[in-house]
Amino acid sequence: MENSAENTQQLKMSKSSTAIISGSSGENIQLRSSGGNLQLINQRNAIVIGLFVGVAVSCLFLYHSVNPFEFLPSYSAYDFVPLFTKSEAASLEGILKRAEMKNKTVIITTLSQAWAEPNSIFDVFLQSFRMGNGTRELLNHLVVVSLDPKAHNHCISSHPHCYALNTSGLDFSGSEKYFMTSEYLEMMWIRIRLLTNILQLGYNFVFTDADIVWLQNPFQHFFPDADFQIACDRYLGNPYDLQNSPNGGFNYVKSNNRTIEFYRYWYASRRSHPGLHDQDVLNKIKFHPYIKEIGIKIMFLDTKYIAGFCEVSRDFNAVCTMHANCCFGLQAKIRDLKLALQDWKTFMQLPPNEKSLQRSWSVPNNCSLSAFHPPP
Repeated sequence: MENSAENTQQLKMSKSSTAIISGSSGENIQLRSSGGNLQLINQRNAIVIGLFVGVAVSCLFLYHSVNPFEFLPSYSAYDFVPLFTKSEAASLEGILKRAEMKNKTVIITTLSQAWAEPNSIFDVFLQSFRMGNGTRELLNHLVVVSLDPKAHNHCISSHPHCYALNTSGLDFSGSEKYFMTSEYLEMMWIRIRLLTNILQLGYNFVFTDADIVWLQNPFQHFFPDADFQIACDRYLGNPYDLQNSPNGGFNYVKSNNRTIEFYRYWYASRRSHPGLHDQDVLNKIKFHPYIKEIGIKIMFLDTKYIAGFCEVSRDFNAVCTMHANCCFGLQAKIRDLKLALQDWKTFMQLPPNEKSLQRSWSVPNNCSLSAFHPPP
């Protein structure tokens, strides 16, 4: 046989034939048949190519390991659109920076016109911080995100850290956005987008609905190693139990890759569960295998400390917050939150030896689940 300059030959052999020959420079060349034609493969070149591919794959792996979720299925990247322009994000970040605690943690609430009217929910909410045990100073770390101009005007007249959110043409002014109406659902999902963006800015947060009264500082009852911890409508006694019924109106979230991806996935999941609000969708996705893949540590807060009208705390000495959940209608919420504050004021005025005695709340009184009527 005659060697060519490229060290390749073609031989007529059977389809299953294989041969090893020597090339002009002494390297082994393997010949395999393919459809009756043998193709020579220069093994030295094959080894070089193999080494190159191996190095390239290793470099690619190391590059992507900077983002541990790069190789996970992206449920949300195609669906999540930032809520802010660059200038709007910079403005919000300035407010967050002024309000932050030492560990870049802020307290966030949202506000619409109906809840911002004089003597309405927002005024009761602020009053609770001033009346609570060790809560007044937390007002310095509260950022109020207003959803319409009238809410923002009321906020800046009563609180130092207010941000007017551009709601992209959606109108949240006017009367109460009743539970499960289209306006209510829009408001809930804008809230998830807002919180996702705050996490992306690198801030931890406690999100609190404004229909919650703060009676004591809750930070001492947060789990130090949880990524995402949330209040419950019904608490089953185990903070790790996914069967607990979460309530999205109060949660403490640390900013990291896991929580950012979790919030993006949560927001994207609304498309898989149309007509549901964020809390109901959370109840669906908390069992999804992707949550485990993300690696997020979810824990549930005991209603002994983070309570609500669904399940009131029996321990006045331990309770930190009381939420007007399991309650429909703005006026019912206002009346019962004021009653809860009165109960707390009465408790705080007791002599120390009487504070250990069993007491009961006068709420819920006006609030009930039976008051719910489906949206028109």
